[in-house]
Amino acid sequence: MGPVRTVSVTTAQLTRQFVELPYAMYAGDAHWVPPLRRDERRRLSRQHNPFLAHADMDLWIAQSDGRVAGRIAAIEDRLHNEKHGERVTWFGFLEAETAATAEALLTTVEEWADARGCRIMRGPANPSLNESAGLLVDGFDADPSILMPYNPPEYAAFVESAGYRKVKDLLAWSLDLSVPIADRIARLAARVKQRRGIVVRPIDLRQFDRELANLQAIYRAAWDENWGFVPPTDAEIKQLAVDLRPIVDPEIALFAEIDGRAIGCAIALPDLNQVLKRMNGRLFPFGLWHFLRRASVIDQVRLPLLGVVAEYRHIGLYPLLIAEIFRRGVARGYRRAELSWTLEDNHAVNAGIEAAGAVRTKTYRLYEKRL
Repeated sequence: MGPVRTVSVTTAQLTRQFVELPYAMYAGDAHWVPPLRRDERRRLSRQHNPFLAHADMDLWIAQSDGRVAGRIAAIEDRLHNEKHGERVTWFGFLEAETAATAEALLTTVEEWADARGCRIMRGPANPSLNESAGLLVDGFDADPSILMPYNPPEYAAFVESAGYRKVKDLLAWSLDLSVPIADRIARLAARVKQRRGIVVRPIDLRQFDRELANLQAIYRAAWDENWGFVPPTDAEIKQLAVDLRPIVDPEIALFAEIDGRAIGCAIALPDLNQVLKRMNGRLFPFGLWHFLRRASVIDQVRLPLLGVVAEYRHIGLYPLLIAEIFRRGVARGYRRAELSWTLEDNHAVNAGIEAAGAVRTKTYRLYEKRL
């Protein structure tokens, strides 16, 4: 392989090369799931991705021997730096054929960060922790779930050889819905529900704006103290909700209420990746047929949101929500659930998930380098 040079993505043609690279690199990978090209283009667009209203992002591709050999993004999220009192540049969307390619790309982003006065490099985030984040470091023998990243095993060594070290692990857990939930969790859930007068109900898509307001309030309150958390803006939450609304199964998107106030949520999503794997990144001509048949294909879900506002965490809502979503998922015919991601040091949530019978199956690592 010849020398590597990085090229700033400033034209429509270079943007197309940036988007298309993974489809070529992973063509022979049994577990990579090709996202819709339309969605990938929108993630990079200030017009379509409201995250970019408060963040700056620049893109590069790596060229070697006259072809594209890698890509990367540099991201500075002003809301993150303000909330956490840091000067961080995030790297994301990393793809690289070799360690030398990865080093050239990371060096380019480090120079970008240094010019902006940032003193920490962290990543990957694609483009934020509220979307897709982390480098897969174990669990390469299974497909990623919806909205979770995927990469080859060698990427960790590429990043570490460039001077990056682990800052935080994000965990994914697998729950076999064909095995009854642990008796202890079921008993605790029943007791909490009865004693506290808690109502657990499915989301009502006919009241979309009201339910979105409930989700916003819980999400911001329940995750506020988590490492790295930045409350998504109203526009970000609304865009995500609009994007996911066509695939939401209300029976596995639940709110917990006391006296009519939503105080917790457990939101599971049918794993659309089981369908996307058949679509090769395109809706037309045949992808739409697979999408319309998704109910007959999807038998697993991902639980990305499991949260309780702080003042009610002591009453046992986590076991109740897990038990309820387990019961409803089984009734809907799902066979497996992935609960992801959780912070490695969120011991209360991780213990509850493990007590329900889930097994840790994947680790996504965030790396950091001081400049």
